Amino acid sequence: MNIFWFIPTHGDSRYLGTSEGARQVNLDYLKQVAQAADSLGYEGVLIPTGRSCEDPWVVASSLLSVTTRLKFLVAVRPGLHQPALAARMAATFDRLSGGRLLVNLVTGGDQIELEGDGVFLDHAARYAQSAEFIRIWREILARSHDGESYDFEGEHLSVKGAKLLYPPIQKPHPAVYFGGSSAAAHDLAAEQVETYLTWGEPPAEVAKKVADVRERAAKLGRTVKFGIRLHVIVRETEEKAWAAAEDLISHLDDETVVRAQAAFQRMDSEGQRRMAALHAGGSKRTRADLEISPNLWAGVGLVRGGAGTALVGSAESVAARIQEYAALGLDTFVLSGYPHLEEAYRFAELVFPKLPLAVQEKLAGPRITGPFGEVVANNYAPRASQS
Repeated sequence: MNIFWFIPTHGDSRYLGTSEGARQVNLDYLKQVAQAADSLGYEGVLIPTGRSCEDPWVVASSLLSVTTRLKFLVAVRPGLHQPALAARMAATFDRLSGGRLLVNLVTGGDQIELEGDGVFLDHAARYAQSAEFIRIWREILARSHDGESYDFEGEHLSVKGAKLLYPPIQKPHPAVYFGGSSAAAHDLAAEQVETYLTWGEPPAEVAKKVADVRERAAKLGRTVKFGIRLHVIVRETEEKAWAAAEDLISHLDDETVVRAQAAFQRMDSEGQRRMAALHAGGSKRTRADLEISPNLWAGVGLVRGGAGTALVGSAESVAARIQEYAALGLDTFVLSGYPHLEEAYRFAELVFPKLPLAVQEKLAGPRITGPFGEVVANNYAPRASQS
């Protein structure tokens, strides 16, 4: 099991949909989040991409020197990047980081944003282009270890004599992650990527996705790993966790939700459509309506695009839900929480000890053995509980 955290390059706050409780996202803050994830034992961090975010490659590069073991899941976007240049960027980052790069293939889903970036392909054409892109990218990197060049001529992309002089550390190339809910996305995942990521849908729906991608990959003689992207709201008790969930959306008004949902509806992303369906396009607002599966809450998706669900509950409940997803075949959990610095600590401190021992042993590397907490009366190590 691999536990990832998230670098909030699109902003961070105590409350969704308002500037109250918000904090400026600058390099100092991003360093704090990255260093927390690094020291707490998270496997890596996802850095988001899109018009609303700072550039992920620049951000990831700025965090290399302040982390030691943390991996960076960084996006490439066909249509914005050319595959040969993206391969060179990946090789450089992988070499300078000591092999800490993972790549997130993103096809995009907001047509207005895509056109603003110069991409005018429809949904089907974007996936066809993405399949060509990642094939070229993979081959250039794989062949670089032997000093070979690569030729490819496709419908959307072509290269002739593409070559890297400086190969990546990871062989044959850094692992590729990818998420999408359409049939075209599942075909691409089955054919080209190492790990398929789903957004946080109820376990039964996730199981269907896993089975479909696994079956498509098997027909091609391939195996694919699986992961999930979720927010987390974990507290010492169920009551405190659900109160925190309600607090997170306590400043939302109807106008903000309506405007956000209108923007999401123009996207041609099947995954975004499925996220919106979980809260009925913003019409569900109560806990009873938004808890779509035990401890799975759709409140974040009222105003946040992309991943819109959170695991909410006590450490025991959240750990149990993670184990439930793991039993479906998922081994990567990409998590986040608001605000991201505090919640990185909270999740690690509360949930890591509830995970299987093998996962705990893998998480943090060298272990600090205590004492934990402030020494009492200059003499006594604090007990686990004073109750």
